[in-house]
Amino acid sequence: MYRPVRFILAAALLSIPVQIATPVQIEAQTTGPSNGSLVIVGGAMQDPAILRRFLDLAGGPDAPIVVIPTAGGADEYDQFYQGLRAWRAVGATNLTVLHTNDRSEANSEAFVQAIREASGVWLPGGRQWRLMDSYLDTRTEEELWNLLERGGVVGGSSAGATPLGSYLVRGDTRTNTIMMGDHVEGWGFLTNSAIDQHLLKRNRQFDLIEVIQAHPELLGIGLDENTAIVVTGNQFEVIGQSYVAIYDNDRMIGDHGFFYLLAPGDRFDLVTREAVRPSRAVRPVQPADPERWPGR
Repeated sequence: MYRPVRFILAAALLSIPVQIATPVQIEAQTTGPSNGSLVIVGGAMQDPAILRRFLDLAGGPDAPIVVIPTAGGADEYDQFYQGLRAWRAVGATNLTVLHTNDRSEANSEAFVQAIREASGVWLPGGRQWRLMDSYLDTRTEEELWNLLERGGVVGGSSAGATPLGSYLVRGDTRTNTIMMGDHVEGWGFLTNSAIDQHLLKRNRQFDLIEVIQAHPELLGIGLDENTAIVVTGNQFEVIGQSYVAIYDNDRMIGDHGFFYLLAPGDRFDLVTREAVRPSRAVRPVQPADPERWPGR
């Protein structure tokens, strides 16, 4: 069912610069990978600067990149996969497509060899539960962790972004409008987090609230299209063309602001959950009132 945008709240949030001034105690910390980087994109992928940033982190145009389009739902993908065009357009020369719907194949030495030789792995969109069905708790997942450990980069857009967090929103096999469905486990490269995408473009800015109410330990991150966070260690930077929403059970804006927005160039500390908008006036985000945020 269509839900109208709350224009007053949305407009107010777009205009509020944010800095969280005082850390609070958080029961479950959100952390990035100890080595390597994540590039997490909200969909559309029409901003080549995001792809170039990924390539730079992977080692440049000649770096070996593995693309895993399994979320798209096709039975087979080959080296003529159309999703490679955008990568070639930004100069990538060493691209390998890797795909299976068979968990036994995902556990095989032959299948994971390409990831072992890669410095970057990219996950395009589709439906995120398909990635979990094929790769969760397999040797493929193990090799993604190993790639990060040796300093590589893992990234994804739309349905390829959400599994990088620990809680898989929109993971129901029936429809992507169910926020907490029959698949709820992500890979957790970004621990204690729930990642949503297509945020403002698809009027989803209020959808993560129910997830954070039900799971108050999670940090909610909603990304609009053509917008990404680049996670290095326990911090991320916003890049791209639009906004990233932060849903934090312990902080809110005013009386009713259950999320706040970060713009390109803004940075965020995952451990302290402090956001900094460089060289701009700031307004602190207040600790949440338990009576206004059920589920605390």
